[in-house]
Amino acid sequence: QTRSLLGVFEEDAAAISNYINQLFQAMHRIYDAQNELSAATHLTSKLLKEYEKQRFPLGGDDEVMTSTLQQFAKVIDELSSCHAVLSTQLADAMMFPITQFKERDLKEILTLKEVFQIASNDHDAAITRYSRLSKRKENEKIKAEVTEDVYTSRKKQHQTMMHYFCALNTLQYKKKISLLEPLLGYMQAQISFFKMGSENLTEQLEEFLTNIGTSVQNVRREMDCEVENMQQTIEDLEVASDPLYLPDPDTTKFPAHRNLTRKAGYLNARNKTGLVSSSWERQFYFTQGGNLMSQARGDVAGGLVMDIDNCSVMAVDCEDRRYCFQITSFDGKKSSILQAESKKDYEEWICTINNISKQIYLSENPEEIAARVNQSALEAVTPSPSFQQRHESMRPAVQSRPPAARTSSTGSLGSDSTALSALSLDSLVAPDTPIQFDIISPVSEDLPGQAKSSGQSGRRTNPFGESGGSKPETEDSILHQLFIVRFLGSMEVKSDESPDVVYETMRQILAARAIHNVFRMTESHLLVTCDCLKLIDPQTQVTRLRFPLPNVVLYATHQENKRLFGFVLRTSGGRVESRQTSICYIFESNNEGEKICDSVGLAKQIALHAELDRKASEKQKEIDRVKEKQQKELNKQKQIEKDLEEQSRLIAASSRSNQSSTEGQFVVLSSSQSEDSDLGEDGKKKRESE
Repeated sequence: QTRSLLGVFEEDAAAISNYINQLFQAMHRIYDAQNELSAATHLTSKLLKEYEKQRFPLGGDDEVMTSTLQQFAKVIDELSSCHAVLSTQLADAMMFPITQFKERDLKEILTLKEVFQIASNDHDAAITRYSRLSKRKENEKIKAEVTEDVYTSRKKQHQTMMHYFCALNTLQYKKKISLLEPLLGYMQAQISFFKMGSENLTEQLEEFLTNIGTSVQNVRREMDCEVENMQQTIEDLEVASDPLYLPDPDTTKFPAHRNLTRKAGYLNARNKTGLVSSSWERQFYFTQGGNLMSQARGDVAGGLVMDIDNCSVMAVDCEDRRYCFQITSFDGKKSSILQAESKKDYEEWICTINNISKQIYLSENPEEIAARVNQSALEAVTPSPSFQQRHESMRPAVQSRPPAARTSSTGSLGSDSTALSALSLDSLVAPDTPIQFDIISPVSEDLPGQAKSSGQSGRRTNPFGESGGSKPETEDSILHQLFIVRFLGSMEVKSDESPDVVYETMRQILAARAIHNVFRMTESHLLVTCDCLKLIDPQTQVTRLRFPLPNVVLYATHQENKRLFGFVLRTSGGRVESRQTSICYIFESNNEGEKICDSVGLAKQIALHAELDRKASEKQKEIDRVKEKQQKELNKQKQIEKDLEEQSRLIAASSRSNQSSTEGQFVVLSSSQSEDSDLGEDGKKKRESE
């Protein structure tokens, strides 16, 4: 930016020089040739009228200058008919100021420009020699000489640059003075020569010239005040910048800033020129979002060097040079070796690229989050047994978590969560539980009730419904929502009743990733249905993991970084048999995690309502079966009663026919009536039927 702005100032100085040369030639014609006075004044008037057509890059007050010069042009055009001007008055009042500006001020700008260019070249040469220094101690004498050379050249460049910039700024005021003073002197000479001129010009001209003279004095006083301020600023900068002239300042006095998410500065880039040979090129590098950019001197804009999202960065030893580090892209196909000028820049570049690789720059307060992540990386205890013993003595006590700015989206089948301050670390996370950073087959082996029972592991799945001979289990699901997620890690937890379990698991996994520089994440498609959650490979559409929805007992988003979310899966079996285990899975999404949690909550509600409807339907069917059975019994009873009535009618008809029989038979029946009285009603009916 400084060199681009300097180019604008230099272009403006060249335009001023070009214009002043033309104006000087016009005024010189007035001085040299009184016979051509009318033509020379006409040319001067013409040039003044063309001032508004000039395109000065720094012409901030063009309107005022244009109106003033237009008025001068009008007056000079009226005086072009005059034929005599005293040479002495013209030499003293008109030619001297513009000659001084042309010969002294403009040449001073050119001289300072050459000196600045020489100092800049000397500084570049000194930096190049300094970058080639070896790390061996026997080169201390050479190192001291080269360091002194860098200090001297950098100080010389800085001082020359400040004086050059001061001269360029002063030139803007001198431009106004060099334009106004010759014109003022010329008009005063004309008035003196013509003995105050004609009456129609004198009264108007006196007031105009008085105003211009006052303006020139005001501009001069303003220039003197500005020059004094710039001189004081130069002195203050020289004192304050003295420690910065050293190429490698003391890191105890100037510590590295480790929470940056943006960085810019000069680096030496290693370029291979052969199988064993290489060259180093010094360029200006800067970060832009998740990209590393470089810009050569003179280029209008920077070019892309590498995408540093999810990249890895490490310190390396390269060709006996100090402060070298290597950046490798997330897919490992591209790498670049760079060299910083000092230890401070070296540490800041590594920390900045490391922060960018975690995509912290996408948050609202990136530096604050970077500071918190780095602090967590230093204080966190990784639960993996391979390094838990190493840090056992460094385990911090669980402190109270500050209240979140916004309420996170959570869901649970257990009781309400208690404050994290009331829970210890061991009550949330099993102390000897390793952290799994990638999705691999041992998860299915440890959780047989999860993946093996489903029969979906390793099977190609269409997330929006399958077609084929076998009917998929999600075909009848009324909810199908797909999200792009990246798996951060999973670990076994002791509790599944509080969202703080998810928060603590997020902290543990992020801290472990930061400590061990694990930046690569597996991207998957998370399919949410009313039956289960599925992790699907976006390339092959193969189901990596399947989580039954009834087993998902808890889900929550991060309290501050809403892109992080996790859920707890309750399964049977695990490291200890015959008991239920809970495993917390942590993911990062492209969208807000609250949307995923809301989708999971909706799926559980739909599943709950479907289960209630199923139970209600079964109960209604059971009631219908009971009613049908009762109706069948009632119909059977009615049929029996109907048969009995029919039999009674047949018996009555038979008895009437028997009464019309012989009297002998009647006597027999009469004698048998005494016996019928002893037999009862049933006996009577039997007898009558006989």
